Amino acid sequence: MDNIEAYLAEVLEIPNEAVSTCSNFYVTKKVAKNEYLLREGEVCPGTFFVEKGLLRMFSSDKNGKEHIIQFAPEKWLISDRSSLYFNEKSKYYIEAVEDSEVLLLSNDFFTRLIEDHPQTAENNDLLLQKHIRNLQNRLNSLLAETAEERYMNFIKMYPDILLRVPQWMVASYLGITPESLSRVRKELARKNFKTS
Repeated sequence: MDNIEAYLAEVLEIPNEAVSTCSNFYVTKKVAKNEYLLREGEVCPGTFFVEKGLLRMFSSDKNGKEHIIQFAPEKWLISDRSSLYFNEKSKYYIEAVEDSEVLLLSNDFFTRLIEDHPQTAENNDLLLQKHIRNLQNRLNSLLAETAEERYMNFIKMYPDILLRVPQWMVASYLGITPESLSRVRKELARKNFKTS
């Protein structure tokens, strides 16, 4: 079973016999490493489901410094929701960190799922609420937590990404410099060495 089929069956609880009909609502796209799916100033074309690979969403400030908002590994969704739902020009970029295979879900993908499978409405709402909770937690983390706490939360959120991205990307996500991240990692290694 493909990741999207597993996601639809397990997360949204679409009946197995109906999962294959959902393919009418998305298109598959192969994306090369460093290829953009969205650039600042464009309107987001839909929601991307990562079948294989890794994407990142980031903004770039007036000095050209990147600020990573989100990573999206396999089985994750990523989109600029403001651009998508309000038809606004995006402030973000979505880029492939690795060669990837993504599914571009149509703008009305979830609406159609709920129309065809009303039992998915509750699960879809739960996913949306979890997304909002994660955004609130991320904002609070950036405002109130130490760099070490943010790093530990990053590891919990993205356990398989540390070996897939360069240190500067992790630092960008955490809102710190690569040098600060290096110090955090050394301090954690020192603490773990003392307790071993």
